[in-house]
Amino acid sequence: MRYFVRDDTLFLRGRFRAASTGLNGGIADVTTVLNHTVPHDFEENPPRHLELLAARHGLFRDYFGLLTAVTMRHLCVLQYDFITVFITAGVTNPTPPPAPHTINIIVCSREGMVDAALLETIVTATGAKAQALHNLGYDFPGTTTDAVAVACDRDAEPSHPSEHRPVHTYAGTLTEVGRRVHAAVLYGVPEALARYEGKVRRNEPSFFIYSRYGGDHWVEWQKEGCPYYPCHFPGQRCDYCYCPCYPCADEELGEWVESSNGGRVWGCARCTLLHVPEIADYVKRNPEAALAELKRLRDRL
Repeated sequence: MRYFVRDDTLFLRGRFRAASTGLNGGIADVTTVLNHTVPHDFEENPPRHLELLAARHGLFRDYFGLLTAVTMRHLCVLQYDFITVFITAGVTNPTPPPAPHTINIIVCSREGMVDAALLETIVTATGAKAQALHNLGYDFPGTTTDAVAVACDRDAEPSHPSEHRPVHTYAGTLTEVGRRVHAAVLYGVPEALARYEGKVRRNEPSFFIYSRYGGDHWVEWQKEGCPYYPCHFPGQRCDYCYCPCYPCADEELGEWVESSNGGRVWGCARCTLLHVPEIADYVKRNPEAALAELKRLRDRL
């Protein structure tokens, strides 16, 4: 899975099995899930608008799309192991006529899920959103236009024989998928609302990672003022501290290491590829560039 923001649109690209409650939703194999910002006074035909947007970006019909009035600089991205959750949130009282505010949630899993688990993840994410709003003092569980999309990686083969790639059958809050989704949404909805309401000011999307160092907790990563800079070399670029290619399984760049929880995980602490300024700039211009392409560019520098 690769994700990037372009023209105030979040794109998730990959080979997905996905389910969506958004426009033209359902369950299908798709290559793209997107969340697009529209003006507050948006009055166009939503499905047609989405179709034209996809066409402008060279996408075929195998996509799911969501619309929001929240700008992508207020996007919150939360990574909890193999689960990544994307949230844009704005809230007004949902009494008709509906306001342009909405809470959109996209869940992406690097591990496989059966169709029933995709659908159950929608239920889990919706329940966590309702709990988050209740905790904030709202007397309603969502707005009239909220949507959830869930996608999992369709690549069946593991990157390495020792890599365990389960296919999840259930996704309730007590399952491996569900507890991660529930925790990310419960934490992420208030953070997304705080950014939309101006209580937290960011000029670009916010990235959170679930850390177990010093006790389980969420950490917001910001490249500015990082206490570890430079962790690789002077003048490095940190735009991709959390690599969009992970886990690449390219043993020229990293290695399989023993996990503290058992099994093996991909370790790339010594990889500097995306920290090279010229390569970081190239990925910003070409966010879907293949790893081999980036390595060729490195070799020419």
